[in-house]
Amino acid sequence: MDRDFSLEFLANYLAELTLLDYGFLKFFPSRIAASAVFLAKWTLDQMSHPWNQTLEHYTNYKALELKTVVLEIHRIQMEAKEDATTNLSLKAIREKYSQQKFKSVAALSFPKPVDTLFL
Repeated sequence: MDRDFSLEFLANYLAELTLLDYGFLKFFPSRIAASAVFLAKWTLDQMSHPWNQTLEHYTNYKALELKTVVLEIHRIQMEAKEDATTNLSLKAIREKYSQQKFKSVAALSFPKPVDTLFL
């Protein structure tokens, strides 16, 4: 059985990016983790909504409660892509997750805007 670790690697990448931004200190770690999973699921599959009743049950977060953190993680993810030359820490994390052993998840993007999930 060959397990696909893309979701796990992408969620880890997104969560790791938040460690470099003091703005995330105001959020509970569980909310950051749930938001990283939300955004990772959306990035990998934009055909269905990334949050469901099972995730809501086990995290105790509704999708709307994650909106602020999801949008902030998305912002820092875009900064890591666009601003890698000025922020060496973001560049290092991006390079780490651009490796094949991490399924090159740092290179993934999403054509549909994230904020449309919260309308």
